[in-house]
Amino acid sequence: MGTHIAPLSHEMIHPIELSIEPAIEERNRLTTFFRPLLAIPHFILVGGPVGAALFWSSQSEPGREADAGAGGGVLGIAAVVVTIIAWFAILFTRRHPQGLWDFAAYYLRWRARAIAYVALLRDEYPPFGDGPYPVALTLPERGASRDVFSVGLRLVYAIPHLVVIWGLGMAWAITTVIAWAAILLTGRYPEALYHFGVGVLRWNMRVDAYLLLLHDEYPPFSLH
Repeated sequence: MGTHIAPLSHEMIHPIELSIEPAIEERNRLTTFFRPLLAIPHFILVGGPVGAALFWSSQSEPGREADAGAGGGVLGIAAVVVTIIAWFAILFTRRHPQGLWDFAAYYLRWRARAIAYVALLRDEYPPFGDGPYPVALTLPERGASRDVFSVGLRLVYAIPHLVVIWGLGMAWAITTVIAWAAILLTGRYPEALYHFGVGVLRWNMRVDAYLLLLHDEYPPFSLH
């Protein structure tokens, strides 16, 4: 019987929760082998692992223009535009327009499922949009009044996380390649590498949610 990996420890409370039904044993070797190709439609729409952080950081460079290959996918570009509009709305009204919040949340939930699939954390093909899947991203309710100061300096505040995520992303890429080979040879995802991957994805989702202005609480520097 599978059990959910606890998204948060009892010592830590954070509004973003990620739970993944564990998939370590009896993995699908065939879909694992072709995973990069199978995930291409989702790459195009919502991007790949660590892509959103790299996308956000790249936009701060003069002369850089947004493109779907920057990491967040086509919907990621739309989510950035929506977030910029929401940024101004929050600064002037202290409120995040409901429709804009809903779109960013929709994108991020889809992105969590797609990344879990391409990173070999699950074998089931993710739905396009919302739908049943053994990966759940829980987001807080839209706040009635926002922290204008925090929102105004959001990109600056996120810089330490973007640096750490870049480093973790490089390590995650290496461990995922190792896991890919292990699954093909043994049918199993090494447990330590699996938990590391879940932790990096959890960290990514918290930072993405923070950058997309879905909440104001600063993400912890933690895989748990």
